[in-house]
Amino acid sequence: MRLGSRSSNEFIQLLNEKNELIQKSYLPKMIDLTKMIDVKVMMGDSTITDQKTFDPKLISDYFQKINDSLKDWSLQDVSITNNQDVRRIFTKFEIREGNYLISGHLSLQFHVLLYYKPDQRVIDCQKELSEIVDLTKNEQEQLSDNSDQIVLNKLKEMGYKDFDHQKLFEVFYENDEFREKVFSEIQKDAGVDFQELSEKKSKLFSELDSLLVETYQTSPVLIDDPKLVGGEEGCLLSIDLEFIKNDTREGVFDPRKMSDSTKEHILNRLVELETVIQSS
Repeated sequence: MRLGSRSSNEFIQLLNEKNELIQKSYLPKMIDLTKMIDVKVMMGDSTITDQKTFDPKLISDYFQKINDSLKDWSLQDVSITNNQDVRRIFTKFEIREGNYLISGHLSLQFHVLLYYKPDQRVIDCQKELSEIVDLTKNEQEQLSDNSDQIVLNKLKEMGYKDFDHQKLFEVFYENDEFREKVFSEIQKDAGVDFQELSEKKSKLFSELDSLLVETYQTSPVLIDDPKLVGGEEGCLLSIDLEFIKNDTREGVFDPRKMSDSTKEHILNRLVELETVIQSS
């Protein structure tokens, strides 16, 4: 049973009221921890601009403080999903009272936007990459436009005089080593080392990746599980109460069968959770 669900039972209504107070304590904390600050970033066109972001580590630290304060509860480590554009920081905890299990889930979902650091090296890398792309494109187009004839000419220079286009196709298809040797000679004559340029291009892309900076966007609102699964921004706090029967969790049960002492213990656990969320 998810707390907050409608019920005519007096005790469940009391738990729902406590759940609402916990939510009201949680949301202001999350709003404060996700306050936006301005940072300087560089766009892909080298324009430097201000971008708003927050620090996800503050959320991780807050969830960890909550976990550290829930002494008797079973805890799940604070985790973060590793998706590229939508990420989630979350933790879960639970405790058993009699035949009933109280479980909680805290989460913040946010979007990640990538920019470059405002560094001159970004511009230099982009310029070098552009020059390499232009050079290799021009050379490859020339080779492609006259490929067969260039290969036949090179073969004649290498002493192979009886090749025609059909014979060229057959030999190149069957002999990888010969094909690589011929193309290596052609590239050498072209004055362009495509392998070296390819390696340099990879290094430049790798360097550009190292100059990326992440910024984080979220919305200071409470969301539910469907919105979380749907990738919406926001924070979630959910509490479930389940009946344990033969080691199986059952979400549907009759609260009228609960003993007064069990009800008191469950209520005290919610009071504990509210205190921890307020004070962490």
